[in-house]
Amino acid sequence: MPRPLSKVAPDWWDYTTLDQQILEDAARLTEKELLKLSRPGFKVHFYETLEEFYVAEALEYVQSWRQATPDDPAGICGPIGPTEQLPLVARIVNSLGLKLHDAHFWGMDEWVENGKPVPATHPLSFARADMELCFGRIARDLVMPKSQLHFPTDVAAYSRTYDQVRCVIMQGGQGEVKHWAFNDPPRRKGKYKDAPPSPEEYRKLKTRVTELHPMTVIQNARTSGGGYVSAVPQYAATVGPVETWKAERVSIWHAGNHDNPFGQRLTALMISKRIPDSSVPMSLLADHPDVHFHYYRKGIGTVAAEMH
Repeated sequence: MPRPLSKVAPDWWDYTTLDQQILEDAARLTEKELLKLSRPGFKVHFYETLEEFYVAEALEYVQSWRQATPDDPAGICGPIGPTEQLPLVARIVNSLGLKLHDAHFWGMDEWVENGKPVPATHPLSFARADMELCFGRIARDLVMPKSQLHFPTDVAAYSRTYDQVRCVIMQGGQGEVKHWAFNDPPRRKGKYKDAPPSPEEYRKLKTRVTELHPMTVIQNARTSGGGYVSAVPQYAATVGPVETWKAERVSIWHAGNHDNPFGQRLTALMISKRIPDSSVPMSLLADHPDVHFHYYRKGIGTVAAEMH
């Protein structure tokens, strides 16, 4: 039986094309059942306050950088979305006097306009946000050299750094299209007209420039641009599954701002039950050996009819 068309964007693949039973099972998950989805290789964490949540996220930076040595440089790949952890990272590093001279950082994505990554002067630039919210606030005698800050402006060079430096943790948020970074589902055309790429095929994708699903464009307008959709680029450079599988751990942070109660349940269910499907890119992490989902409990919400 052919898979249904997307209810959101019929020319694209996304989670609305899944088997209805999977969607119904996800919608029914309670908080307690969500926590019980942990299994070997997949761990679910709950936090009671936003302060605890973002401090825990910031500490992953410090824990990763503390492992770096001259003979074994190490680092973390981090998102823009969420961003609340970034000033905390700088404050902790400065308070500890932690020298980052052997540490590395990867920004996981950047907007692309006219075929080129946007400059740091662009109001939505992710590199700009990282510098202003974190690295520009770290004491000069502690911060790593700029050559150890990696952004996907040259996608081939960026990809090679994952073979040169150990990525301890790849952090991420989850978007409404169920992506990490900008690993969105593809358009429904050509050889993907009747079925999305197999998990094995999707996992071969490296850092690249990719077209964004309409849900991603609308979400970023909502979260970063006051709803001004026309100002959001339709393409981005993004870290790929190939680099993600070189990270020792994948750590996803759900504060409840970037995806909704249903989405936060769906991906956890698919990862826990090992149901990878590239129409839900986050579900492909079912095959990664060490994945952690972190939830702010009050951001989990409920999946129920509620009029506003």
